[in-house]
Amino acid sequence: MSDMTSPTDWKGAAMQARIARRYGAERRFKLLGLAAVLASGAFLAFLLFVMVGNGLRGFTYTHVAVPVDFAGTPLTIDPARFGDAGADQAIASAGLADIVALSADRALGEGGSSLISENAWKEVRSAIKDDPELLKGKTLFDLPASSGVDIAAKEGASGALGATVDALRKDGKLSTGIHWPFFRNADATDPAVAGIWGALKGSVLTILIAFLIAFPTGVLAALYLEEYAPKNRWTDLIEVSINNLAAVPSIIFGLLALAVFINWFGICQASALVGGLTLALMTMPVIVIASRNAIKAVPPSIRDAALGVGASPVQVVFHHVLPLALPGILTGTIIGMARALGETAPLLLIGMRAFIGDVPGGICSPATVLPMQIFLWSDEVDRGFVEKTSAAIIVLLIVLLSMNALAIYLRNKFEKRW
Repeated sequence: MSDMTSPTDWKGAAMQARIARRYGAERRFKLLGLAAVLASGAFLAFLLFVMVGNGLRGFTYTHVAVPVDFAGTPLTIDPARFGDAGADQAIASAGLADIVALSADRALGEGGSSLISENAWKEVRSAIKDDPELLKGKTLFDLPASSGVDIAAKEGASGALGATVDALRKDGKLSTGIHWPFFRNADATDPAVAGIWGALKGSVLTILIAFLIAFPTGVLAALYLEEYAPKNRWTDLIEVSINNLAAVPSIIFGLLALAVFINWFGICQASALVGGLTLALMTMPVIVIASRNAIKAVPPSIRDAALGVGASPVQVVFHHVLPLALPGILTGTIIGMARALGETAPLLLIGMRAFIGDVPGGICSPATVLPMQIFLWSDEVDRGFVEKTSAAIIVLLIVLLSMNALAIYLRNKFEKRW
């Protein structure tokens, strides 16, 4: 006697209840996903709003108009020396800073020199080096204000400082514009002359060295492991080691670089060279993993077809497999480089935390990077560096977004569909 299964009653109350619960679960899942996306977007929007709101003021600075009469207070230096290598030091020794401070006191009243930056005289030095004829008369200079005056002019202030700022603005002696020294100077203790060019150049040199070392090494290692290496316990051990290296905390690579590159090989400390080598060590496992995944994604039929028409194994790899895997390889590499650009922990241990007041002249010159510059400025007491920190963060975000946009462009440009 066989059991006969009765057909499903799709119109029954029990089945309708099950269907309703299923549809309800799907709707809840969609709502949860939408809520997660909205929450992520809200956090990102809040971050960008705060950074942009605080950082935009960091790209501008307040200047005070101060007339300097070199005929009344002559500068005791021969203009013919302005072309010498030691011209800057000679002008400083001739008392230019005192002349500018005296001129500010005369033009702005008692204590007027405290309203301009302590490095304002360097702007005058640059001007008279470009045009020595200024030493023969009286010239009106727009000099960078002190940090307190700059903040008061942008945010408003009460008390004596606020009244002074309002009076200067009313007299037309106060102006706020783009702060060009921020884009062309290196680090400084005065926010009026501190800039990001030194850190930005150091970042470019460091990432370039890391890319030139990690990219070819990582891609060739991935090609060997995927296309040529025999499958045995040794290659299994290598694969496990590479996967583990990709998950190692970045500060460990800093310790390794300190022990090997600096203490053992004696490579120049706190330079873009040793920084690039350190980031190359950290990025190489990521490039190997991304490259292997891209190579695996190439269909076996491509290899079989190439071998079938007489191509050698090397020609198969470099004429067919590698070009087809290149979009994935480049995407993984650029994202890995972008991650390395934001690292600070390994660079702390190789000396790139030091105050670097000059723009690096080469790969062995003392240098720092943008994330480290942001870290140093965030620890400054002067409130003027708060805006500089946010502005530097905006620059770093622009660089990172540009690198990710480049990865997307290269992927779309070289991507081939099959």
